[in-house]
Amino acid sequence: MTNALAAPPEASVRAALRSPRLLRTEVLAGLVVALALIPEAISFSIIAGVDPRIGLFASFTMAVAISFLGGRPAMISAATGAVALVIAPVMRDHGYDYLIATVLLGGLIQVALALAGAARLMRFIPRSVMVGFVNALAILIFEAQVDHLVDVPWLVYPMIAVGIAIIVGFPRINHVIPAPLVAIVALTAFVVIGAIDVPDVGDEGQLPDSLPTWFLPDVPFTLDTLQVIAPYALAMAVVGLLESLLTAKLVDDITDTHSDKTREALGQGGANLITGFFGGMGGCAMIGQTMINVKVSGARTRISTFLAGVFLLILVVGFGDVVAIMPMAALVAVMVMVSVGTFDWHSIRPATLRRMPKSETTVMVSTVVVTVATHNLAIGVGVGVLVAMTLFARRVAHLTTTQRELVEDEHGPTAIYRVSGELFFASSNDLFTQFDYAGDPDRVVIDLADAHIWDASTVASLDAITTKYERKGKVVTITGLNAASAERHERLSGELPSP
Repeated sequence: MTNALAAPPEASVRAALRSPRLLRTEVLAGLVVALALIPEAISFSIIAGVDPRIGLFASFTMAVAISFLGGRPAMISAATGAVALVIAPVMRDHGYDYLIATVLLGGLIQVALALAGAARLMRFIPRSVMVGFVNALAILIFEAQVDHLVDVPWLVYPMIAVGIAIIVGFPRINHVIPAPLVAIVALTAFVVIGAIDVPDVGDEGQLPDSLPTWFLPDVPFTLDTLQVIAPYALAMAVVGLLESLLTAKLVDDITDTHSDKTREALGQGGANLITGFFGGMGGCAMIGQTMINVKVSGARTRISTFLAGVFLLILVVGFGDVVAIMPMAALVAVMVMVSVGTFDWHSIRPATLRRMPKSETTVMVSTVVVTVATHNLAIGVGVGVLVAMTLFARRVAHLTTTQRELVEDEHGPTAIYRVSGELFFASSNDLFTQFDYAGDPDRVVIDLADAHIWDASTVASLDAITTKYERKGKVVTITGLNAASAERHERLSGELPSP
């Protein structure tokens, strides 16, 4: 599905402007994305409980703003379902002005999180969570198309099949024009020429006929207002940043390039602020449209992102009547193929599952299941990370060993316990049971030369071991501590309750 004439990974805006071939790729990619954005933005507006123009204007301002402010070229940001779900209760319970105030506060929180270094937390998300994230998004993209397949004229189904066939087969004939664009134009022409009555974009909601204007929410600047909007603004900021940074990492992998995650986080905050001041519902990165732009159409620069926003505005305001007659079957065909292309099929092959550690598969599956069940990427990824952390701690804890040796010297018998491995809450809790308190001689040495103390739980366990020996009149000496472990043990020993 990847465009053979995609710009090379290192292509810049300047290089694309100088090359007619690369510029054509960026322009056509932006047009295809704009067409795909229209029904999505309308649908997300309905989820948020606002007029369709609010979602469409948000998609325009987000795309244009992030093309300048963002840190990941060619990534598409617009109104999204994740953000719509978070802010919908504000619109329902408090009205439009409070919703816009929430979007503005959410943008400010994103800027603050970016300046605080939130983007660096991406390194703590394991690969298995990323695979689960991608697979869950593919499933959600496909699931979103199901509504357009129920209670529709029978002709919709062959039209979707034809659209998919065009998207799959056209690149074998021509690599210049994006196949999704050909599918949309061909099916629209078929419907118009044949005067066929099937669901179209116009059925999704009324398209705007004017440009967005400056808007300031009419809400009191009081603590009560802050208490109303702050929880939703924080949730919006976290969900938006998480989805955007994960999508940026995915695009990094696809294009073999690096992006500035901190700039992307700042850009998302700035784009939401701009969107809020133009009365938009806010948004974040869109995985589906980004895959259309990068993977299907082959775009690599900010030009395609900028043009996606510009084309969107031109299409809905200047050519709304034409856009309204586009059959939804054509856009469903595009999104189905995006779903197929997004899913990591290699991750579920029997050979892969046999080779992959069960813990990795468990993390991936848990991420997918929770994300699909909740329709919330933040919850799904959060659960995936927690499962990964728990399984990792369990594996590392089992690598800790304790060996006992009884030696004789001029002072008499001594029991030496040599502990190796990483000592933290998961492993140190079992450490207490590894000693023969009754059978050991009066002198005991705990050798930690091959171990490392990571937390207070380990210090508390060592204190408990020492205390139990002392109650039996035996002397314990702890040796072999490295500098960090010795500092932590000296600072906390005797200050913690026994486990």
